[in-house]
Amino acid sequence: MTKLRKTSKTKLHDESLNTGSGQTILKPDVNENKVRSVTDLRESGQSTAPPASEEDRRIRQAFVDKDWNEIKIADSWQIFKVMAEFVDGFEKLAKIGPCVSIFGSARTKADNKYYIMAEEIAAKLVRHGYGVITGGGPGIMEAGNKGAHSEGGKSVGLNIQLPFEQFNNIYIDSDKLINFDYFFVRKVMFVKYAQGFVVMPGGFGTLDELFEAITLIQTKKIGAFPIVLVGRSYWQGLFKWIDEVMLQVEKNISAEDLDLVHIVDDPTEAVKIIDEFYSKYLLSPNF
Repeated sequence: MTKLRKTSKTKLHDESLNTGSGQTILKPDVNENKVRSVTDLRESGQSTAPPASEEDRRIRQAFVDKDWNEIKIADSWQIFKVMAEFVDGFEKLAKIGPCVSIFGSARTKADNKYYIMAEEIAAKLVRHGYGVITGGGPGIMEAGNKGAHSEGGKSVGLNIQLPFEQFNNIYIDSDKLINFDYFFVRKVMFVKYAQGFVVMPGGFGTLDELFEAITLIQTKKIGAFPIVLVGRSYWQGLFKWIDEVMLQVEKNISAEDLDLVHIVDDPTEAVKIIDEFYSKYLLSPNF
């Protein structure tokens, strides 16, 4: 019969495996050689195969426990960096006046119909008294800033530092270009200083910004500012699924939530929706 007992170090003794030898064989602790922190890893001098890529290194790093000193130092500096980005954004945008945020893909080329439409929408918005806020990069963002710049309006660029794709375009007002490391800080600026949202076709980043705005309006964290999606053929499939599956089958949203967005094909119609919103609340741009 096998008798198991725990020692103070929680190691298992299996006495039956060594019957008659007069000795007890200890089963090894599987955690005995586990590296518990980044400091342990450095001090152990263990060599491992180099990571295949930067992404591989970041994933491996996420699984290494950090000691309290490492956590305290890293998190403290991160807090200050986040604060600095908020302060910079608040100072530059506090008196910006009524603006509309334009979202869309960084990959859209200048000869694409949606680039041309975004430029036209931005120009019309400026002529109607609004400033334009974009993500500050190429593609649709460039088109938005270009349209605003061409009409002498306020052209704001909230640029994000990325390892690829993103660089600020040349149509942003020099005093209204802000660079961010953190997406969540940048999204606060997009929403806090905009009184409307125009969403052109884009990728995951555009969807993130779109649903951020919808969620904040749905949960009444911000006012019910207009959200205008441009390009019916691009957006109707997504919102057909939202209607038929998310609403009718799963009932995860309310029917009135679908009224938070407007889907159009024409730049004039997009700007008209923004204007009608202001007229409804007896508001008018003040710059």
